[in-house]
Amino acid sequence: MAASLPNQRYRRTLDVTDRFAELLARPEAEIALDEAALLIAAHAHPDLDVSARLGQLDELATKAAGLTARELATELFVVEGFAGNTSDYADPRNSYLDDVLDRRLGIPITLSVVMLDVGRRCGLQLHGVGMPGHFIVGGGAGEWFDPFHGGARLDLASCAELFARTHAGAQFRPQFLMPVGPRAIVERMLANLAHTLMQRDPAAVIWVTRLQLRVPGITLSRRGDLAGLLGRLGQYTEAARELDLLARSLPGEGGEKAAAAAARFRARAN
Repeated sequence: MAASLPNQRYRRTLDVTDRFAELLARPEAEIALDEAALLIAAHAHPDLDVSARLGQLDELATKAAGLTARELATELFVVEGFAGNTSDYADPRNSYLDDVLDRRLGIPITLSVVMLDVGRRCGLQLHGVGMPGHFIVGGGAGEWFDPFHGGARLDLASCAELFARTHAGAQFRPQFLMPVGPRAIVERMLANLAHTLMQRDPAAVIWVTRLQLRVPGITLSRRGDLAGLLGRLGQYTEAARELDLLARSLPGEGGEKAAAAAARFRARAN
């Protein structure tokens, strides 16, 4: 079961952001994916009770105790009714784990998080699989599950077919099925959410971008892109500060360009 937290109802956005950053800075094996996903949602839902939501996952695990991975997929995506939101895939609620638990609707990655964390509580050896264009869950050797499509059990051939649906003409590679850890899953959740919110609520992309910048290990190029996005969203001082930090990390022309971009954003803030 998930470890108890010292303060699971966060009252201020800063509390949530700091807790998120602290969690993501841990060694990969110590990152609680369920909590990280809920902390993302807490930025959109300030009164979210993390402890209560972890309890919902506990309850699902209690019902699923003793099941195999295949039986768990049936329990979650048939009996419990979790399903892919095919009518409004871009609804931001599909990316917030608390909403997914309440509405039983989500996108591939959030539905996968439900299966991964319920499975973990049940002692199952499951892992996330960040296949391009469609997130799935890996089970035993040669076995995968598609939470978005009713928890369907997949083999290598059906994974290739799933890939081909959204990547016509592209070559499927078995490397696409390599396991990914919690940090990469959180990064992908944030990227999906930013894309969705840019279409429906651009102002909310600001807090998503701030979280993306707090994820350890992002590349310098990605950091520059995110800083630039903050600037385009009107956060000139913040963007300049991030670019100043980047300029000190980049040698030569790259550092000069980052410093110049910081100066431009700083001028717009005055």
